[in-house]
Amino acid sequence: MGVPTEQARAAAVAAGADAAAVDAELAALDTHPYFAVCRRLALRYDWMESLLDTYRVLRDDDGGQELERRADLGAEEFFARYYYGNRPVVLDGLMADWPARDWTLDRMAQRCPDAVVEVMTGREANPDHAWQYDRHRTTMPFREYLAMLGSHTRTNDYYMVPRNENWTGPLRPLAEDVRPPLHLVDPTGGGHLLLGPAGTVTPLHVDNSSVLLCQVLGRKHVRLVPSYQRHLVYPRGGTFSAVDAARPDLDRYPRYAEATVLETTLEPGQMLLIPVGWWHWVQALDLSATVTFHHFRVPGQNHRMATPPAARADE
Repeated sequence: MGVPTEQARAAAVAAGADAAAVDAELAALDTHPYFAVCRRLALRYDWMESLLDTYRVLRDDDGGQELERRADLGAEEFFARYYYGNRPVVLDGLMADWPARDWTLDRMAQRCPDAVVEVMTGREANPDHAWQYDRHRTTMPFREYLAMLGSHTRTNDYYMVPRNENWTGPLRPLAEDVRPPLHLVDPTGGGHLLLGPAGTVTPLHVDNSSVLLCQVLGRKHVRLVPSYQRHLVYPRGGTFSAVDAARPDLDRYPRYAEATVLETTLEPGQMLLIPVGWWHWVQALDLSATVTFHHFRVPGQNHRMATPPAARADE
């Protein structure tokens, strides 16, 4: 990390380490092959972070500190400025013809009277529930789950998230009430339904492809951090951040204070493009239903985050 040897020695001795032992360790460390590798990696990371910080300055000067909101946006500008430009945008006016906008809990139960669905439960007892989801899969009748939502309890303990076959299976009648914006997304790619009470929270995380978040019922508070600020969010567990975006602990995670955090309250009838690589935190302010699309009308495959190649066994 570039700390001078004398400073490292002083810190170790001040913490109670034997001075002679510290000197011996430092002498051995300086010629150790692992330390040589670490020095090379540190230089590489410093260079990459410097480049990303420069890009952040450029984007901030080009409107990057504001979350844009557009109505009646055409496909050409959507793809040129937002999808390919890796910029989030709130879209108005694209859900007026959705029958889903008239959903109520009773109507949803009537449309799928015998459905059995998968829901994530027991979330509040496990702070790592979002990336240990297999521990929380629970199957129940859809009517039973809707009754839980009908209690209007504010909780993060149960939530229907897109890690199941609900939307393409037992809840298929509800999927028929959705009208994908055909100039933006490919309807053959399907979608997903998120359904839960007020109080559900999805921790700060990143998806490996772009997402169009369509708010059907209720409101959601969304916080976004740019893709090029990954080094400021303290990644953990691959796709999650160690930072609690609702109450960031800047003593533990000081660089998060440098991050550009864009915020919006997504209202019913609004869509939000979350570009590939952008970190996002989401909290439901009301009983909430959200439909997401991941397949956009672009030539070839949709753009995804590159996966680092596996390290060779001899490296």
